[in-house]
Amino acid sequence: MTDITDIPALMAEIGQKAKAASAELAFAPAEAKTKALEAAAEAVWARRAEIIEANAKDMDFGREKGLSDAMMDRLMLDEGRIQGIVDGLRAVAAQDDPVGEVLTEWDRPSGLHIKRVRTPLGVVGVIYESRPNVTADAGALCLKSGNAVILRGGSESFHSSGAIHACLVEGLKAAGLPEDAIQLIPTRDRAAVQELLTMVDTVDVIVPRGGKGLVGLVQREARVPVFAHLEGIVHIYLDADADPVKALDVVINAKTRRTGICGAAECLLIHESLVDTIGQGVLRALLDKGVRVHGDDTLQKIEGVMAATDADWGKEYLDMDIAAKVVGDVDGAIAHIRQYGSNHTDCIITENDATAARFFQRLDSAILMRNASTQFADGGEFGMGAEIGIATGKMHARGPVGAAQLTSFKYLVEGDGTIRG
Repeated sequence: MTDITDIPALMAEIGQKAKAASAELAFAPAEAKTKALEAAAEAVWARRAEIIEANAKDMDFGREKGLSDAMMDRLMLDEGRIQGIVDGLRAVAAQDDPVGEVLTEWDRPSGLHIKRVRTPLGVVGVIYESRPNVTADAGALCLKSGNAVILRGGSESFHSSGAIHACLVEGLKAAGLPEDAIQLIPTRDRAAVQELLTMVDTVDVIVPRGGKGLVGLVQREARVPVFAHLEGIVHIYLDADADPVKALDVVINAKTRRTGICGAAECLLIHESLVDTIGQGVLRALLDKGVRVHGDDTLQKIEGVMAATDADWGKEYLDMDIAAKVVGDVDGAIAHIRQYGSNHTDCIITENDATAARFFQRLDSAILMRNASTQFADGGEFGMGAEIGIATGKMHARGPVGAAQLTSFKYLVEGDGTIRG
């Protein structure tokens, strides 16, 4: 390996290796990619004690850095979460291979037969914080879609990511695929990130997965195209026609199941007719669970609700906090979400089909939900096996980015000595 002190040379070498590997992966048999992922899953489970030992070093590092409880939760691996990594790898392995899929085909009067088929993007750079499982998710999805990947995990997950990456490489070896197809940058030095963002000759797209600071940095400084969402400012609107049981179950799960993920609810909008009934009941349940509720003037009359400030609207807490506000109707909810949302995920709780249709039609979030927890905003829950992230932009990929979203397309045009007049 290149001298670690020479970051530009290190990154240039990694980029060239990835580009060479991507050329082979573009036509690798589906069976080989499936075998690599199955073998990687077996390796992760077989080496789980080693991975947990590596994770313990990262947890110590995180405590020394003073990471929040939510960030520590993202970082932590136990046997149950490692089983989740194994299941994710196997789920991606079992998916249909997207490469070469014919999206559409047609004939022209000129005699040409034209097909549009899926093709890999090439080399994907993934920059992520805390969650070491992203190492497996990103590696698997990129491999399945025929892309080489350069992984840059957070400094706090350095050892865990390294242990998981070793299992992915073991899978590549078992399937006879190029080991450089999945590379992990072997340094915590932030200069490596700066290099990766400008490697336009070898990297085709960057996917940042982490907090606002990381994503903002990538979006500002990348010269390579970026798939990303800046924040997950997730809203739930309790409509006048909300079912009280569904409202309680969905809001509690959406806020408290895991507070540190981008699909966690951050703001609750309550129809004015529900303030003294369902709305109050849901807020009291949140308070009983230890959630700090930042309410508007109307909701502050409920014991335990603290005063919301202007900064609470449009805030991604990623913690046991939620903003709460009373709105006059669905249009009031829509207006608030348009002003303060992040186009990630927003939800309506209602039994009224027309109101739900209006909510779905007039908001442009990447994911819109009805009567379901926003914690389902996840590629694995969408049946994609896993996700490399959630994109809120309008170009190319949007919503959960799975294997199919990591492809582009090309046209295959066939004639029979056909010439243009």
